[in-house]
Amino acid sequence: MNGARRAYCLCQGLQRMLLKIASRLLDYPGEDFPELIQAAFEWLAQEAPKDIQNDWLSEIEKLQAFPLHQLREIYVATFDWKEKTGLYLTAHELGDSRKRGAALIKLQKLINDAGFERADGELSDYIPMLFEFLSVAEPSQATARLERRLSRAVYLISRQLETDHPYAGLFHLLLKDVFQPPISEELEALEREREEADLDELPYPLFFNT
Repeated sequence: MNGARRAYCLCQGLQRMLLKIASRLLDYPGEDFPELIQAAFEWLAQEAPKDIQNDWLSEIEKLQAFPLHQLREIYVATFDWKEKTGLYLTAHELGDSRKRGAALIKLQKLINDAGFERADGELSDYIPMLFEFLSVAEPSQATARLERRLSRAVYLISRQLETDHPYAGLFHLLLKDVFQPPISEELEALEREREEADLDELPYPLFFNT
């Protein structure tokens, strides 16, 4: 799977549905994971163009091939234990910086202002949740900026996953079909911001109630 974008642009409705599918697939695989897989299969088979259908079904089948307990082990080892493949947006942007607190609050405000509430148990920068948010939120300058931020995080994670990793193809498809891959200037600016943030003393975890 290469990172080349398709020769045509997908309609917004299709991109939104692909984001929703990705949000489910990138969440921790719970007991309902087989049902989520089946729902994704059915929607892609009915609604997606043939090449999109083939590519996404191929990646979903890779996940489906693992017993649920083994997929959970892979998920935890990849997304929970490794900083560079973690699924928290501001961690990729700021590292363990006290600036993350303000960034999390701003994301929560964006979600609230759009008329949605964050599910309990996750921080407001949880990437699968932000995928779902973008799949239902009205387009705006704020959501466009969030898309660019997520595109950078998706790109950074994709660079850390081995080609044969069962989740790698999903990140490549997001860059191919949903997000515009970041340009070098954006990545350089992100690295500068992270380095500056990491100079702060005494980084602390953020806890807040919604």
